[in-house]
Amino acid sequence: MSATILFSLTGIALFFIGLFHLIAREHLLKKILAANVMGSGVFLVLVSLARRTDGPYPDPVPHALVLTGIVVTVSATALALTLLRRIHKETGEPTLSEDGRE
Repeated sequence: MSATILFSLTGIALFFIGLFHLIAREHLLKKILAANVMGSGVFLVLVSLARRTDGPYPDPVPHALVLTGIVVTVSATALALTLLRRIHKETGEPTLSEDGRE
């Protein structure tokens, strides 16, 4: 098994583990962490598939996409954690209510 296939399968596994926890968990912090795990899986797949050509150098476009994605992920995580703090401050619970009431 080549390293590309191993890293790709690991990234796919990370994505689906994160997707499961994003759907299954009610706690908002766990959902934020699951979204970050999903993003890490996507980044791993993109970097592992960067060598599309037969040349000596990998394709730089997936690496640039991953670098940009990391910056966006850090910003989105900071925003999500800020919103989680506000929800916790307003409701006293780190989850959203089912009925939509405060």
